[in-house]
Amino acid sequence: VTAVEALSPANKMPGEGRDLYERKRMRVLSSLTNLVEIDLLRIGQPMAVRGNGHPAPYRILVSRAASRPWGELYYFGVRNPIPDFALPLQPGDAEPVVALNRLLHELYDRAGYDLRIDYRQEPEPSLEHEDALWSDALLRQAALR
Repeated sequence: VTAVEALSPANKMPGEGRDLYERKRMRVLSSLTNLVEIDLLRIGQPMAVRGNGHPAPYRILVSRAASRPWGELYYFGVRNPIPDFALPLQPGDAEPVVALNRLLHELYDRAGYDLRIDYRQEPEPSLEHEDALWSDALLRQAALR
């Protein structure tokens, strides 16, 4: 019914991994399967979509088979919460809302990532200037820097 893809660095960097993913993506987009593509990576080139000139580094594409070539594209940056989105199912079925931001925050807390990540180090790749200032202030306020 729906393919949910969370992009990996290999999907976004030139080479075999990207080529394989682009072929898989085209098979899904030319089928009756819905596609949810989640890009939470700042590295590599974003996947091609019409009208993708928005500068935000992260995005979620929701492509319903019944609505193609139209879809929903959610853009957001590091200072924004990940937007909720409806998970497409069969036409006429109630679509559950995916609160990915809340889910990832709960996973972060349960897995103890705050104990594993050295927040004194700069992120790779580095943040844009305004985002870096915001991040630094946030980390200093939390006594992580």
